[in-house]
Amino acid sequence: MSRSRLIPVVPLLATTVLSGCIAAVGSENYNFAEAGFGTVRVGTSKALKKETVWVQSQGEAKAVAKRVHALTHKKTLTVEQAVQVALLNNKGLQAAYADIGASAAAAWQETLLVNPTVSIGVLGIASPEVGAFRAIEGMVANNVLRLMTRERRVAVADTRFEQAQLRAIEATLALAANTRRAWITAVSAFERVAYLKRALIAADAASELAKELGRTGAVGKAGQAREHVFYAELTGQTAQARLAAKLAKEELTRLMGLWGSEVTYYVPDALPAVPRRVKKKSAIESEALHRRVDLQIAKLELEALAKSHGLTDATRYLTDFEIIAGAELEREVETEIELENGQLEEKSKKKTSITPQIELEFNIPVFDSGEARLRKAETAYMRAANQLAEKAVNIRSEARAAYTNYRSTREIALHYKRNVLPLRTTISEEALLTYNGMITSTFELLADTRAKMNSLLLSVDAKREFWLADANISAAIYGGGASASPGGGGGGAMAEAGDSPH
Repeated sequence: MSRSRLIPVVPLLATTVLSGCIAAVGSENYNFAEAGFGTVRVGTSKALKKETVWVQSQGEAKAVAKRVHALTHKKTLTVEQAVQVALLNNKGLQAAYADIGASAAAAWQETLLVNPTVSIGVLGIASPEVGAFRAIEGMVANNVLRLMTRERRVAVADTRFEQAQLRAIEATLALAANTRRAWITAVSAFERVAYLKRALIAADAASELAKELGRTGAVGKAGQAREHVFYAELTGQTAQARLAAKLAKEELTRLMGLWGSEVTYYVPDALPAVPRRVKKKSAIESEALHRRVDLQIAKLELEALAKSHGLTDATRYLTDFEIIAGAELEREVETEIELENGQLEEKSKKKTSITPQIELEFNIPVFDSGEARLRKAETAYMRAANQLAEKAVNIRSEARAAYTNYRSTREIALHYKRNVLPLRTTISEEALLTYNGMITSTFELLADTRAKMNSLLLSVDAKREFWLADANISAAIYGGGASASPGGGGGGAMAEAGDSPH
């Protein structure tokens, strides 16, 4: 006797309908092309007041390229325009947005049942006794455990999907902050070059004057060498400043994703003046704790691990459970002896019978009781909890440090503007008056001019540090990465000349 398991039509249809109903639940939020991007658009708009786009077609790419060209080609970019161009055109940011789609697809996949596994086998082909085949063996198997744990798995996938959206917001904020810093650095570098050019003109004049006075014997070789070396050193510093300005602009170009003819843009020659009114951030710690995207991501990580721990606990002992539905089809030949016309004759009859059948398959936790997997989930949760607590402490410190840096750099920049530069201007004006009165020598006048130029360069550095600190305030509140520690004003702005000859 041969037996076979055939796929019953009713159980298969029931499984298919059930799969369709379950798959329909929750998938409506995942199967759109821009699933989750609305959250990113709203989140970044609150922090940046800028437009973000997720380019997913050739038409959208062309529209963005046209808009970027209009914003940049032979235009002088403000810092807000530079940030907007970066948000529209940076391909790394588009890659981060693609991660949202991947996470949405993964969450969508979790809402679907596993496809049934069907196997069919034919035995006894072309059997001389029963004809075309002797038996058919087949079955359809469904993973019942995945159905039982579906809600937990979907909950974990939903949390991961929320994380992907927040990570995209964080990437957007980081790009905006880095672009803002790059613009500030580039503009400050070109402002520094402009002041060094002025100093170079004065140094050139002093070098030529020392050369002419040397011919008359009024200035010795040491005096001439001092002026010549100052001019030579300042020439080298100016070249270095030009290189730094070009590289700073190139960094800004990379962040904005520009190439080809689009790199023909300009930046202003000087940074804006330090504002008179200071930002009041008395509750910057609580504001940062409420708004920081990376803290929200860490909270979701803890939540996802908690849900994963529950899923691990639910499947601790039973990790695989399948139900197999089918039927048995039996074809056999029965031989009967009958009396016919006074003689015994053998007659063969084919008989077919079908019997429904259900089987269960599951593993027996003899060797693996699930304790190792449960312990791993517990330690992962504890690690995430401690990382969340550490991040909260660090965010408080970063917020305080950012505001302290902002206030201090503002005071330093205003100190140069209100105290140092006016005094240097007074010294230069008085030196010019005494020079016209034949009281001050030419070299003393040039020395005062160089000292004023040095103070101007220090003032430019202080102003740059302030605007970088101002940009870091937003990064400390919303997220997006902190910049390097402040440089403290830039140090020696110009090569120091030796004592001027009398």
